[in-house]
Amino acid sequence: MPHSLRIAIIGGGIGGLTAALALRARGLDVSVFEQAEVLREIGAGVSIHPNAARLLRRIGLEDQLQRIGAPISGIVLRTSQGEPIATSAGPATPAFSGDDQGYNVHRADFLNLLFDALPKGTVTLGYRCIELKKEADRVHLSFANGAAAEADVVIGADGIRSVVQREIGLQSRPTSEGIMAYRGLIPAERLPWANDLKDPALWLGSGRSFLLYPVARGRLINMVAFVPTDTDSEESWSAPGDLKALAAEYAGWDQPVQDTINSLEETFRWGIYDRAPLPYWSKERITLMGDAAHPMVPHVGQGAGQSIEDGFTLAVLLEGCSANYVADRLKLYETIRLERTSKVQALARAAGKLYRSEHEDPAEKAVRLREWMAQGKWVFKHDAERAAADALTNLGR
Repeated sequence: MPHSLRIAIIGGGIGGLTAALALRARGLDVSVFEQAEVLREIGAGVSIHPNAARLLRRIGLEDQLQRIGAPISGIVLRTSQGEPIATSAGPATPAFSGDDQGYNVHRADFLNLLFDALPKGTVTLGYRCIELKKEADRVHLSFANGAAAEADVVIGADGIRSVVQREIGLQSRPTSEGIMAYRGLIPAERLPWANDLKDPALWLGSGRSFLLYPVARGRLINMVAFVPTDTDSEESWSAPGDLKALAAEYAGWDQPVQDTINSLEETFRWGIYDRAPLPYWSKERITLMGDAAHPMVPHVGQGAGQSIEDGFTLAVLLEGCSANYVADRLKLYETIRLERTSKVQALARAAGKLYRSEHEDPAEKAVRLREWMAQGKWVFKHDAERAAADALTNLGR
């Protein structure tokens, strides 16, 4: 009887931990190696839309998501002066049905949720992978601390500066979108109107957009403000930003926008860079997922969601797989996911351009947004597990 595959995941972020949970739920032997000495996340919000939330629900995380998340029913769109941009009959553009809930969460809360759901010992901290070597029917992993490990499958979930990507002969080249983002978290009690903010609110102006949504069950308000820039900015969420510069970018905008900026004690700069789809993700027993495979600009909130889809797809394809068929299954994974994530990348790119377009007339902007949102519904409806199962059926397993 063939032995159960030993799977090593490089990277203990949202994608890596979710993949570990999905793989373990199907009986696979998983170890996660994370380079950080302490598992931590920068204070920021993240959207778990229905395409990702339904997968997490299937492995028993619904109660935990409800405990840490703020439910999403749609998005409220306004011009820079606060005029509603009506893309539907109701105040919020509907994104989700009542039985398929999405959530906005604090990244640190979500990361802790995933970590706590894994058995102790699954995640090893302080292990920075520096080299992968294919040896016979397995992969040998070397770490900066002198440790080593072996696995039948290696999954690179190590982000935009992926070592695993490099080890399989790839290099992702960033291109600036010509914008940067300011991020911040504000205690809800500082904003008198925060109790009324149930859904994400997005203000759209010429060259700029301003997004607010509740996290941590409404105790905090997450802010992301996109502004034009002609200088390079770090692809980091922790580079300090200038509050005066942020305020100047939104001078004269709707009062809630200015109230939010004035309530901040600190802000962080985040350079927004785009990348073309990679030509491949997998090489023999090694593959990529999440930002290591398909980093995308944040304008449809699918960075986390697509990495979660990756992990569940891998779990379906590797369940019951013998070591002899690993390379074939990873190529099938690449085929399925490369097509979808490339489309989502393109959608996110187009969304950013539309949000920051010069159409200040609410009616004109509403028409364009309505057309775009109608086209984007396929993102939320996707079932990654079903797509993987269908691909296996078509393959004849």
